[in-house]
Amino acid sequence: MSTLNEKGIEHMRNQQYEEAGKAFTEAIETNPNDPAAFINFGNLLSLLDENERALVFFDRAIGLDEEAATAYYGAGTIYYKQDQFEEAVKMFKQALMKQLDEADLYFMLGMSYYQLGSLPHACANFQRAVELNETDVDANFQLGLTFAQLEQLDEAMPYLLKTVELDPNHADAYYNLGVAYASKDQAEDALASFDKALQVQPDHVLAGNGKKIIEQALN
Repeated sequence: MSTLNEKGIEHMRNQQYEEAGKAFTEAIETNPNDPAAFINFGNLLSLLDENERALVFFDRAIGLDEEAATAYYGAGTIYYKQDQFEEAVKMFKQALMKQLDEADLYFMLGMSYYQLGSLPHACANFQRAVELNETDVDANFQLGLTFAQLEQLDEAMPYLLKTVELDPNHADAYYNLGVAYASKDQAEDALASFDKALQVQPDHVLAGNGKKIIEQALN
């Protein structure tokens, strides 16, 4: 990586976005055939929600180097933000083919499949994301949630429990645990989970409804 790219990335980390832009611009002007500078500028523009401009830079990077895996990943995140989930899947799969093997990539591919309603594909990618980063709260939760929606409750439970272990304030995970316990006729555990969800988020309507249903069943 050139010094200019390193400077730009350091500015980005420090939220000095204008300075980062100047460094990446200079990097591109100094070496217009370096895909890294285009990818870095694309990442900066994505961070600033300048999505269409970001895509132009990622496309340019891919034009310079078809093996630039992080450019495909960057483009995929833009398409995901724009609710173009099929395009996002295409880009994330390209990044995989180019040997990018990172938890975030599998998570985003899983989220894209999830949004498309392709739950088994989502599940497989969330599993890989968790394998690569066992302490990723979002990946554990999404994997548990997807298993639950596939009605595979025994598979869902460990990941929902792991989510609340990693983040004791995850109201949605407590709610989904409550639903899973209720489905397994473990009413007391279900009630405790709904209560936890409501402690964290008192206006959690679904947890409130779940609690009422269980309390009526117990009385």
